[in-house]
Amino acid sequence: MQYTKLGNSELTISRICMGCMGFGDANNGQHSWTLDEEHSREIIKRGLELGVNFFDTAIGYQSGTSEQYLGRALRDYARREQVVVATKFLPRTQQEIEAGISGQQHIQQMINTSLRNLGMDYVDLYIYHMWDYQTPLYDIMDGLNQVVKQGKVRYIGISNCFAWQLAKANALAEKEGFSKFVSVQGHYNLIFREEEREMAKLCAEDHIAMTPYSALAGGRLSKHPGETSQRLEQDNYAKFKYDNTAAQDNVIIRRVAELADKHGVSMTEIALAWLLAKVTAPVVGATKLQHIDGAVKAVDLVLTPDEMTYLEEKYVPHKLVGVMAQNTPSATKEQHVWSTGNQNIEAI
Repeated sequence: MQYTKLGNSELTISRICMGCMGFGDANNGQHSWTLDEEHSREIIKRGLELGVNFFDTAIGYQSGTSEQYLGRALRDYARREQVVVATKFLPRTQQEIEAGISGQQHIQQMINTSLRNLGMDYVDLYIYHMWDYQTPLYDIMDGLNQVVKQGKVRYIGISNCFAWQLAKANALAEKEGFSKFVSVQGHYNLIFREEEREMAKLCAEDHIAMTPYSALAGGRLSKHPGETSQRLEQDNYAKFKYDNTAAQDNVIIRRVAELADKHGVSMTEIALAWLLAKVTAPVVGATKLQHIDGAVKAVDLVLTPDEMTYLEEKYVPHKLVGVMAQNTPSATKEQHVWSTGNQNIEAI
């Protein structure tokens, strides 16, 4: 495993971040493919054995049971100071808004609940899960700064935002003396590269870490076109994000398979080796031991410039999908949650 600093923070992280959306009680979420606690613990333990020290979860993943599974496993298998734990908070609900709960109060309630779920005194990275147009930005940044000052959070990050939003938030934080975002978790992989338009440039300029989710496009970049799995069959949110562009994406996926054969490695290793050349640490979900094994192997695989170009040259622009497609001032939280049909925030 290789390690690096998370942006402008003092956190030393593994180049692979274990995404924990696949862990949690399936009865408390909308994903039938999530793992129970026993199998989640096996994968977390294997990741630790392979040198993974960076774990990403969220209060919205299976109603907090992902946080609970992760917290219990880390208490049993690792020392707290040796791991970097990230979790995310949801926007205010309409009920909270109507009850007059401020952004600052909401963040306090969210972090306290996550800390109870995790069984921890603090989290290393607290992530603003999606832009909330119904809550003043000052309230968000002030609320986050308060939990940092209280010692409940070491650093803050943001997810599912545009580059201008990240720049605006950090400019406000600098003006007010608040903590600034040190990382961004966006939708970025070999078949969805829209983050390269502006976000990647901003992050390079300001030394903000990129820790993208959907690193393997919901498993599509790890399988030949036409291959399937329980995850591919049952993950309706991933289908929503990728099925409409399957024809153009499959051109690139076939090239991933071709290079995998050439190198004698898995498609996972090729797809992640490409992404590792672009970002700080991709968030990689794992629901089988072989998934984390392949992700860790990718760290040591270096593609040539010609191979990078070969993988990139057939990409065509994609429309924004998922939560970013609803990142507009007119979108309420309920619209964010339900506009995809039957998905809730945990699918992000």
